[in-house]
Amino acid sequence: MAQPEGMTGDLFPYRPVGSQKEIVDLIRDMALNGGDAVIESGTGTGKTVASLTGTLEAALGKKKIIYLTRTKSQQKQVISEAKAISKKAPVMCIAVQGRSSRSCPMMSRDPDLEHGTPEELSKLCSEYKKSGGGRSSCPYYDSIGDEDMSVHVDFVRNGHPGPEEFMAYCEQKQICHYELMKLLLPYADVVAAPYSFIFMPNVAPHFLQWIGVPLSDTVMIVDEAHNLPNYLREVMTVEYSARALELAEKEAFEWGDQELHQGLTVSDITSVFKEIMDAALSEYLTDEDGLMPATFLQDEMMGRMGMSSRSLAAVYKGLSDEGERISDAKRAMRKLPRSYVRSFGSFLREWAGCDESSYVSLVNGGDNPSFQFYCLDPYEAAGPLRGAWSSVSMSGTLSPLSDYSLEMGFEDPTERMFGSPFPKENLKILYVDDVSTKYDEINGVPETYAKLKQHVLSVVGSVNRNTAVFFPSYSLMDRFLADGVHTETGRDVFIERRGMTQTELMDEVSHFRESEGNVLFSVTGGRISEGLDFPDKDLELAILVGIPYPRPTARQEALRRYCECRFGDGWEHSSKVPAMRKMRQAIGRLIRSGADRGVAVILDRRASVMEDIHAELTDDPGGDVRKFFSPR
Repeated sequence: MAQPEGMTGDLFPYRPVGSQKEIVDLIRDMALNGGDAVIESGTGTGKTVASLTGTLEAALGKKKIIYLTRTKSQQKQVISEAKAISKKAPVMCIAVQGRSSRSCPMMSRDPDLEHGTPEELSKLCSEYKKSGGGRSSCPYYDSIGDEDMSVHVDFVRNGHPGPEEFMAYCEQKQICHYELMKLLLPYADVVAAPYSFIFMPNVAPHFLQWIGVPLSDTVMIVDEAHNLPNYLREVMTVEYSARALELAEKEAFEWGDQELHQGLTVSDITSVFKEIMDAALSEYLTDEDGLMPATFLQDEMMGRMGMSSRSLAAVYKGLSDEGERISDAKRAMRKLPRSYVRSFGSFLREWAGCDESSYVSLVNGGDNPSFQFYCLDPYEAAGPLRGAWSSVSMSGTLSPLSDYSLEMGFEDPTERMFGSPFPKENLKILYVDDVSTKYDEINGVPETYAKLKQHVLSVVGSVNRNTAVFFPSYSLMDRFLADGVHTETGRDVFIERRGMTQTELMDEVSHFRESEGNVLFSVTGGRISEGLDFPDKDLELAILVGIPYPRPTARQEALRRYCECRFGDGWEHSSKVPAMRKMRQAIGRLIRSGADRGVAVILDRRASVMEDIHAELTDDPGGDVRKFFSPR
């Protein structure tokens, strides 16, 4: 990571347009002097290349740059821009991805390992790597020791492989791509990694150790930062379900239902826990969830078992220890080292140790009830950003910036907003005022649902352009599909279904792009509406079926109260702002370059109060869409 000779400080690889130079200068200053930049940068401002250029001009050879992404496609973009920058100064960028059984030659043929977590697969991998007679039982791991590391460094530095290319390279050489990636990290100038590698407490220390620098010697870039606060809430949230409890009890009997403490066995604890969950469902569940007193679970455990908190702690530790015994035994047999008993003990210990001031206790209903300790405040989980030398948080939909800075805990951050450099007339946003997806209207007024369907069919049929229909929820999309609306369009319709794998999703999107006039059914806030680019004629018309306000659950109400205390307007910050961000992300799929043109039609009268959307009222959406695309 030596400073390249003759480096001029101007690494931007393209002719700057719009505010790109200003963004690069701002980020360079932050990375040079330390500090946090919070930036909203509109479509077309080149957020990836601008943030990379600015940080590299300041930190190349001095600090490690960690570029945090949500998706593989975003990692590919990071590598592509690093390759472009390398024409001016040598830059080595490597993408990091989590373990999966499919990517490991030793595990890929075992169907029992397909759904193993990265932690479980790591433990099993350690078993494969154990030495015996000087060699391990994994030839792909052993082969790395015979390799000339400089050859692999040159391949990554000069070839700029994406994740798939790097894996194919390792397969061809019969070496473990995951272990080689870890060995290459200290040589890299830029590491593109998923959020989890920095923000999951049990992963980050190992990741930083692989990289070979302390947190204070890193510059963090957070891509699509508007997702980060809720992601951090989910990372810190603790949950345990009735189905998991059944699996723990079954596992306990299979492994002898061992005594844990003072004559109590695993099944004794699971029985008491089930009684407590039934009591919580009866007493606190109101609709799909219910708010419980913060100490409910602990109080019930002590009361029903006649134990002190100290004795309970010993029981919880006993569960974890028994789970570790089971896990170790499975690992020694080269099986997935999963233990449901261990997960049960971990949940109880985490719940008992959570800070009540930052969490809310919930019971969730449905066919798999659960207890949930939901994290309201992401401050603690955002610690790695504050511990880095410098951080850059960027998104096209990050405002209000001060809210984000406050939740991340930044002190005196630099907050800036940059608009899109593209002509405003290239994008038209319309809305109608005769329908709404408010719950009581769409479910209680048959005419509303009928009008929504009519609008969708009318707008889709108005022009022969690639069209995305974004629904506020899977449930509403499923209702449209059940009614056969997709067949009534007379077009080929492709669907982002709940639970699709990334490969299945990308196959569906690829088929959608293949010809003009196709239709894509998706959800606002989903992977398509936030993570994919649709340049040129790949997408020209977007229909937003309603406003994606969150459902009025007990959890959402708790978040509203948190935002009320933190920001002064609970509904604005917990419901309206997130809905606007999702809508702006979906609409943003239309315009990815100066040549793109598109129309978005919002089927909900409430768009009139969405200030950041800037939609125009129409009483003839289909006609206005045709007019926009008519020859000029």
